[in-house]
Parts: sequence; structure tokens; C-alpha cells
Amino acid sequence: MKQTPPYNPKYKVRIVTAASLFDGHDAAINIMRRIIQATGVEVIHLGHDRSVEEVVNTAIQEDVNAIAITSYQGGHNEYFKYMYDLLKEKGANHIKIFGGGGGVILPEEIKDLMDYGITRIYSPDDGRELGLQGMINDLVQQSDFASPSLNLPKGKGIKESLIDKDVNTIARLISFAENDHDVFEKSFSPLEKTEKEASVLGITGTGGAGKSSLVDELVRRFLIDFPEKTVGIVSVDPSKRKTGGALLGDRIRMNAINSSRVYMRSLATRQSNLALSKYVNEAVEVLKAAEYDLIILETSGIGQSDTEIIEHSDVSLYVMTPEFGAATQLEKIDMLDFADLVAINKFDKRGSLDALRDVKKQYMRNNNLWDIPQDELPVFGTIASQFNDPGMNTLYRAIMDKLVEKVDADLKSSFTISDEMSEKIFVIPPSRTRYLSEISENNRAYDKKGNEQVEVAQKLYGIFKTICSVARVTSSTSTALSIDSVEMPFIGKLGLKEDEILHFVQNDKRNVIPTEWEMTDEKSQIKFIKLLIAEFDRVKLNLDPYNWEIITGWAEKVNRYKNPIYSFKVRGKEIKIETHTESLSHSQIPKVALPKYQAWGDILKWCLQENVPGEFPYASGLYPFKRTGEDPARMFAGEGGPERTNRRFHYVSMGLPAKRLSTAFDSVTLYGNDPDYRPDIYGKIGNAGVSICCLDDAKKLYSGFNLANQMTSVSMTINGPAPMLLGFFMNAAIDQQCEIYIKEQGLEGDVEGKIAKLYEGKTRPIYIGELPEGNDGLGLMLLGVTGDLVLTNDVYERIKTKTIRQVRGTVQADILKEDQAQNTCIFSTEFALRLMGDVQEYFIENNVRNFYSVSISGYHIAEAGANPISQLAFTLSNGFTYVEYYLSRGMDINKFGPNLSFFFSNGIDPEYAVIGRVARKIWAKAMKHKYDANPRAQMLKYHIQTSGRSLHAQEIDFNDIRTTLQALYAIYDNCNSLHTNAYDEAITTPTEESVRRAMAIQLIINKELGLNKNENPIQGSFIIEELTDLVEEAVLLEFDRITERGGVLGAMETMYQRSKIQEESLYYETLKHNGDFPIIGVNTFLSSTGSPTILPAEVIRATEEEKQFQIKTLENLHKASDTESLLKELQHKAIHNENIFEALMEVCKKCSLGQITNALFEVGGQYRRNM
Repeated sequence: MKQTPPYNPKYKVRIVTAASLFDGHDAAINIMRRIIQATGVEVIHLGHDRSVEEVVNTAIQEDVNAIAITSYQGGHNEYFKYMYDLLKEKGANHIKIFGGGGGVILPEEIKDLMDYGITRIYSPDDGRELGLQGMINDLVQQSDFASPSLNLPKGKGIKESLIDKDVNTIARLISFAENDHDVFEKSFSPLEKTEKEASVLGITGTGGAGKSSLVDELVRRFLIDFPEKTVGIVSVDPSKRKTGGALLGDRIRMNAINSSRVYMRSLATRQSNLALSKYVNEAVEVLKAAEYDLIILETSGIGQSDTEIIEHSDVSLYVMTPEFGAATQLEKIDMLDFADLVAINKFDKRGSLDALRDVKKQYMRNNNLWDIPQDELPVFGTIASQFNDPGMNTLYRAIMDKLVEKVDADLKSSFTISDEMSEKIFVIPPSRTRYLSEISENNRAYDKKGNEQVEVAQKLYGIFKTICSVARVTSSTSTALSIDSVEMPFIGKLGLKEDEILHFVQNDKRNVIPTEWEMTDEKSQIKFIKLLIAEFDRVKLNLDPYNWEIITGWAEKVNRYKNPIYSFKVRGKEIKIETHTESLSHSQIPKVALPKYQAWGDILKWCLQENVPGEFPYASGLYPFKRTGEDPARMFAGEGGPERTNRRFHYVSMGLPAKRLSTAFDSVTLYGNDPDYRPDIYGKIGNAGVSICCLDDAKKLYSGFNLANQMTSVSMTINGPAPMLLGFFMNAAIDQQCEIYIKEQGLEGDVEGKIAKLYEGKTRPIYIGELPEGNDGLGLMLLGVTGDLVLTNDVYERIKTKTIRQVRGTVQADILKEDQAQNTCIFSTEFALRLMGDVQEYFIENNVRNFYSVSISGYHIAEAGANPISQLAFTLSNGFTYVEYYLSRGMDINKFGPNLSFFFSNGIDPEYAVIGRVARKIWAKAMKHKYDANPRAQMLKYHIQTSGRSLHAQEIDFNDIRTTLQALYAIYDNCNSLHTNAYDEAITTPTEESVRRAMAIQLIINKELGLNKNENPIQGSFIIEELTDLVEEAVLLEFDRITERGGVLGAMETMYQRSKIQEESLYYETLKHNGDFPIIGVNTFLSSTGSPTILPAEVIRATEEEKQFQIKTLENLHKASDTESLLKELQHKAIHNENIFEALMEVCKKCSLGQITNALFEVGGQYRRNM
């Protein structure tokens, strides 16, 4: 296929790239920004989850030509229109807007947006027609224009505009300095110098030292320290010599700059081998003229001899890491001669204290500071990536003091600091960073020992069969039906029964060995048999006694599955299950089919590596048989307000005994926010998921389902704010049981009176609309109140204790995979992990056994582009990271292990046929032999969803075919639950009709497909065994690669997982586009019309009424209760290292999701995005 050459821009084009607000899908925009950059453009990349205001402010401050946005989470109409309006309002309507969102943005919506003024929205059909480079060429060509002339505010000159900090004026003057210096000289040079002299802090250092994060932390402290003062930032990144493009990526790491008191401008060097732009001095002068109180100038990464920063700054800070090599290397670093302060960032790295000592010594020598104690030297250890790091606090105060000392700056700091040094809060103790390689070694050792044991068993079988042959054991020697029946009495618990064998030989006179003189010799026969028995005993010394038990127990195991009834115990309860089903032809179909092996080595290998369902290593499933009356089907819903989703839940579960509810939340909820009228938030309320912002929303959402019933389970796809949603859910379940108690005791009148008194002069929440069929109203009696307000404390506590032990389900909560792939992270990673640990500790202390505290998920890893092996390896490695973290907190593996669950994406690749069995095997081997966990903790709960990535907007009817094939993979692999995607999800929230079809797929497989009456259909297949071995070893190799990078968290620091996922995504997209990877109805087997994007018959969107009602519900909640003391108590517990989830259980009764999120931001820190 002919490759499209990149467009060559005439001007220096600058473009802001980002994913829209509450949208973590950054794989597409990352691919696009790379291609844009390679087309010679300077790209300011903001990453995911960016509000319109953030993007517009960035675009104006950076004086860009265009904005390129991806929007996959709905709300695109409001988002793009709001962006257009805001640019116009701020005098920047020359900036062009480009967007894309796959099939989510419908053709008529594309037309409407482009008619409104959006330059272009690209559709999937555009992608197929133009290709990636073709789309980028179109975007860059339309953005290729010179900077417009300076447009000053009405009635003001340049000087007044600068002093007023008019962003347009500041930005355009810096652009003139870069692009048209003559115009800059004419505009700026005649200006008189301002009386106010700003201080300039210059920050330089090696590439990858964490300068951007450090600047962000300095700015955050500055804004707190000086509530009225302003800061201007100039950040420089290198241009690419080959293309002229540049990645201006410092903004993505900064959260504090989103303030009206901060201006930031990113500059490209536009020449090679320089750390600063040629026009950086002009940029600093413009900011000085704008009278910013502090100007921070940050260079790109420098070498050992670069000191250019000192020419442009009053105070200079050199940022380095502990990994500089031998101490003699410090003698070559010129900045140690000139820097006023030195920061050794990433102070959590090994050897940091030695590095601090060596740098201090070198700084002392270079500056002849022999009389100053080392503790007073301006060299500081910092961990800028860690929230509220003591070393950063000390460095910030030292910088402020130095500015006052050197240039008499009006920046006298009152920031309080402690004597603490930077100390990493380790999630995984440093001594345990090899845990993944230890697991690889453990599992390989198990397999190696197993193979050795199989060889021993095979030899024993050979010797035993020789003994039987010599003894002339045949079926004719007995009235028994088979030869096995004759042989079995010879085998005992400890080995061969020598007496039985010899007795058999002596009693059967035919069984003698002829001598060489053709005479019988009974003694020689017995002597030979004794020799064979002795050899058997010698070889058996090498066989593990446990494995001998497997061999001797095989016949009994086979018979248990041949018997009509199989009985087993689960948590002390005996369960009896029929072992066969009858077909229409009256054939007896076994639910579990066992191999017909006779050789002991074959039997042993099968038992050690495969085994029956319910037995280690659980290759074919966790339980002896599937649950009767509870198919693995999950009932998926999530759209509009809680009432609409509640109706959908009742619709999809109608007539089914088990209610397995799977909840999708809108992106406002996913990012821990409350509904709001602001257009970029408003457009996303209730779209692509249900809007839930408080306890009453949760009560309405699950009303009519008894959450404490053993036939009800609820899964919640929520990550960053998972502890808060879990708090809502648990309280909703408790209040349901309070309601049942109230009705049983006839207390309705008394309770209604108490509620009426509580709501005097206030608006009480209600369920909007009629209750759907099947909803008996359970959960709605206590809307607006909680059980503890209407019942006695002892009754309420008794109900609470019992309820939380009964509820079944899972909350996703897996923050590691979000950081690696999907990005719905809201808190700093360390704080998010602490919240997860607090939830698990609460579960252990309160005996919550049936609800999974985390669903360790590969789904979003796959959706971001990972292939099946990477998905499996990253997901399992994340799971083992949680194991190590919880162990480091002192939790018992047998108490938290059963609370862990796994959730994968399916696909059509061959490896997906074995992803569940491989996961179960790797997990079981490690948990049993490395962590010494009990059987419950060894069992990996394998939940799966068909691939959203394989849903295409072209020929959407074909999506059901793909989903059916993936459902077969999952069900044949004995998944614990399965969610089948609706065929129209590529273009809209699923309709009732499409959801029924999706559920019908797996119901037909479960109820009608004959082969599925057997529960281990893929066992014994040669290709399945081959794939299992191949994938298992590939995962263990990936474990080793992650270990080389410092374990999961160390690999995340260098973005190893994220980079690998994006590479695999681009590989897939390239093959899809050039046709090497055929996709029916997308790039081959097209219809006569070319298989364009399908328009859905029905588009699901939240209604205006639903959005307004959600905002009104929130307003009434805020008026109903004073929550300040609750939130302060929550923060107090967080600061003092107490269990946060215990506090959340109370806070969630009265506070909204957004209130809780913002309160925790202040004590736990916000998530810092990666490139």
C-alpha cells in the first residue's frame, strides 16, 4: 500500500492536543500527536481529561494555530460548541478546532458541529479513506497560517494590556519574538521599563530528572504561600532536527498551573544542541513587563557542560538524579560551579543518601565552602512525584529565601517546613521488587519438578506393567470386567503390595517362566518379580508421596464422575449435583469428561497441569460444576439518571432467578465529579453511563433488588472514586435491610413521622416516574435519610454487621491498570493504593467475604490496544502487586486473597481461547507454592467481557457474530461471569433491543448449545494444550522484563506498560488500515456501498429532564445537611493514617461524590498525568 508523504508546513505551526473532559481514552490522541509532531508541528500535549477552559486557556497562552481533541465519552456536542464559544469570547476565534471520536460522533452531529464553526470532525470513514497521515496532512494544512496581528483590548495600549496581564497580548508578543522579530521590536522595544522588577528563577538539569513535576510542586506551594501573587513560566523543549517538529510536554505533568494567577508558555529551541530557545530572553522580558511577581524559566535537558541558564536568571536551580555514575562524574558538571541551589530529585532511588553526600562534597569543593557545615549546604533531596514531600517543602523555602537574599524580592515566605528528609512512601518494600521474577522462578520450578515426576511415574508404570506381564495378569485370570480390576489390588498407599503379587503368582501355576532348558522354574520367576519390585521401590523413592496418591486415587476420581450424583462441600455446606445431562437422543452427556489415560505418567501430568474443575491448578475452572440456576450472564445497564438505569436492570433481569447487575457510570461519576450546568460537564451527565453523585442515587439505582439476597450480585465499573461508590452501595444495602426490618416490626408510621420532622422546610428526594415491573420499591422508603436516624443504634449496628457480610459483587477499583491504560485516575497513585488497602482492611475486620474489594482488570488494558499476552501479563502482574502491597501492610493472604477478582477483555486472537485457564494456572501455582495461600485464595475468579475494540461502526450487524465467537471462547474456558457487548455500542449507548440480543447470545450458548452441556470441552485438545504452554511462558517472560524495570511500579515510572500498549495499538491499527489484518465489512468483504458507518435506528442520550433533575437532586442534598465537620473528620483520618474507608462509610451518607473527591484532593494529592 502506497504511503502518504507528510505535508510540509510553510509556517511554524503550533497545535494543542488533548482528550476531552472526563475521557481517559488517550491512545488515539497519542498516536495522532506523534504523527502531527513528525509532520513538523510544535505540539503542546495535554493528555486526557481536559476541560474546555483548560484547553482554551492553554491554546491562548501558547498562541497556537489549532486545537485537536478526541472525544469518546459522549457530551461532544456541548464540549466542542462550548470550546468554540469560549475561544470567541476570549478573542481567539482564529484558533481552529479539530476533533474525532470514532463512531460515537454521529454523521448528523458532525454536520451540526461543523456548521456551528468547528473546522472539522473526522469520522471513521475519513480515516479509512485518508489514512492516519492523510488526516494529519489535512489538519496541518488547514492550520498552516501566520500569527494574526496584535489585537489589543478596547481602549488600551500594549503597556496597559501587559500590566493587566492580558493573555492574548502576552502570548502574541512572544510569538512575534519567535516568528517575526521586526514586528516584536516595533511593538515591544519602545515600551518604558516597568518599575516593578520581577525575580527570575532558572531551573535546569538533566533530561528525565523530573523538572516539570518539580516546577509544578514549586508553583503549588507558591500559590498557597502567596494568595495574591502571580507567576509566569517559560518552559523550553528541544526541536527535532529532522522534521522541525517538537513535543512541548511540560504542561501535561502540571496541575497547579490551572490558575488565573499563572501564565505558562512552552517554547521549542528551533535549533539543535541547545537547551534554550534563541528568543527566551524576549519571552522573559515580556513577562517582566507584565509584572509577574515570579518568573520561572525551565530549560530542556542539558549535558554536563551547559550553563546557559545562569545568563537569564537571578537564582538558578540545578536538578539532577542520584544516578549520575561515579562521584568523579560530578567534577565534570559545570552547573555545580554556578547553581545557587541543587535538587537531587527522585530521592527514592537506590544510593540516594550516598549521592547527597557526594554532591554536597563536590559543591563545597567547587565553591570553597569549607567552613559551612554540610547540613547547611544548598543541596536537597526531593521526591517531586510524591504529594507533600518534606524535601520539596524544604527546597521551596530555600528558593524563596535565596530570592529575597540575592535580589531583595518581595517574596518573604511564611511556608512552614519540618526537619524531615525526603523519604519515599513505598507501596512495595525495596527488598521485594523481584517478586514477579520470584513468581516466574517458582512456577517454572513447579513445571520442571512436575516433568521430572512424570518421568518417574512413567518408569514406575513401565516396571509395574512388566511385573503384570511376567505374572501373566490378564482379564481371563479373573471374572472381573477389566484388567485394571485385577491389577489394582497389587497397588497400595505406600507402593506395591509385594505379598499380594507373590501370592497371585504362587496360586496360578501357569504363570511360571520357562528356563533355558525348556523347564519351568517357579523360584526363578519369583526371584525375577522380586527384582522388579525392588527396582520399582528404588525408582519410587524419587516420586513425591503426594503424586503417588494422585496415581492411586485416579480410578476413584474417574468413578466419582461416572456416578450419577457428585457431592462436594462449599464452606461446610454439602452440594449434590447430577453428573450427566440427557440429550434429545437420550444420550448421557457427561458434565465433566475425563481423559482415558492408563499410563501413570500421563495421568500425573494431566492432574498436575490440568486436573478436573475445582482442583489445583484450576485450569478448567474453580468449582467441580457450574452453579445451577445461575448462568454466567451479567445484566448490563448504565444510562441517564438512576431511575432509567433501574428500569433497564429490571427489564434485562426479568424472569431470571439470579440478578447479576453490571453497572456502567457516566464519565462525570468516573472522575469523581458532581453534575453541573457548565457545558462541558452538563453534556456528559448520564451519557455512556448512569449519573450517580450521592447515596440517594444509589438507592434509586438498585431499588427493587434485594442487595443482601444470595441470588443478587452487583459489579460496578468504577476506579478512581471506587471507595466512595462502594460507600454509597454498602449504605444503600444496609438501608434496604433497615426498611425490611421496619416493615416486619410495623414501624412505618413512626419512621415516616421522624423523616417528616427531619425534612421540615426542605425538599426530600424522590424516585421520578412509575416503578418498573418487578420493582417492589425496596430501598425507597428511606430516601433522604439513613437507618441510623430512624432506628435505635443497637438495631442499626446489628443490621449493618449482618448486611455487609451478605452482599455479593465487586467494585473495579484497580488503579494500576488505569495508570497504565485507561486513565480514570483522580488521586495520586500512592494515595489511591492506600484507599484500596483501607477498603480491604475494612473488609477483613468486618468479615466481608462475598464482595470483592477489587476487580483486577485487563479489559481497559486491551481496550487501549494491548495484545492478549500483554493484557494477561500486565493484569496478573498488577494482581501480584496488590498481593505484595497488602502483605506489606500486615494483612493475612488467606483473608484478603479470596476478596480479589479478575476481569478480562476477550477477542478473536487465538490466545484468547486460553486466557482464563492460563491466568488460573499461573495464579494458583504462585499462591500455593510461593505465598503458601489456602485453596480459596488460590482460586482466580475469571470474569470477562467481549471486546469493545472488535465492535466496528461499519456493518454493525456483523459485531454480533464476533461477539458470539468470543462468548464461545469465554464459556468454553469456564468463565465465572460474562458480559456480552451489544452490537451497536460502537456508535451509541446500547438500546433495549441490542441489549436483549447481546444477552441472547450467551443464553442460547448456555441453554441450547449441546456441547456446552459439557463443562470442560476444551480439555484434551492438542492446540489448546500448545497454546496454554506458549501463553504461560510468554507471560512469565514478561514478568521478568517488568522485574528488570523495578517491578510494576518501577516500570510505570518509565511508562513501560503504557508505551508497550500504545505500540501494540498502533501495530493493530496499521495492519487494519493496510488490509494485512482482514476485518470483514471494515477492510474486506465490503458491501456494494462500501460499508459506510451505520446510522443507529435509535440513539440513547440523557434527556434534558434527567440532567436537570440530577443537578436539582445535588442542590437539595447540599441544602439538607451541613457536611463540613464530616469532611474535616475524613481529612483528619487521612492525615493521621487511620482507615479512610471506615470514615467514608459515614461521610457517604450525607456528602456528594464531588465534595468527597475535593476533600481528599487536599490531603492525598491529584493524579499527575503522563505523556
